[in-house]
Amino acid sequence: MNKKELKAMLKPLIKECIKEVIFEDGVLSGVVSEVARGLGGTQIVESQETQIKAEEQKLAETKQKSLQEHKQKINESRQKLLDAIGNEAYNGVNLFEGTTPLSSGGPAPGAAPEVQGPLAGVASADPGVDITNLVGNVGRSWKAHMDAGK
Repeated sequence: MNKKELKAMLKPLIKECIKEVIFEDGVLSGVVSEVARGLGGTQIVESQETQIKAEEQKLAETKQKSLQEHKQKINESRQKLLDAIGNEAYNGVNLFEGTTPLSSGGPAPGAAPEVQGPLAGVASADPGVDITNLVGNVGRSWKAHMDAGK
């Protein structure tokens, strides 16, 4: 028996077996139901992603609104302080002009004190003291300063 004869004999048998397994044993319906579940799962994931994005957007809007309310409260507080000391007390000068609140408000009343560093109360945007001309102004007399201590 050669290859062609064997193929001609086995091909119809294999076709019949495959049809029997697919249609009669319910394999095809199982495959279709699994595909349908998979497609349904994709829709659920997309709707969950949409819900997560909507929640993130609401959170961002809430945060923005809270920040605006906080700024408004600070401005009201400044105005109350100015009213309390009297607008004319300092010739109409706004004492709080250009100031910003510290990044950390300090510990809550009654709370344990926090560990403090040497610059703990200084805002990160504070430029500090300008010392660029320190050497220029006294640079000529360093020797005199050094001899004066002897």
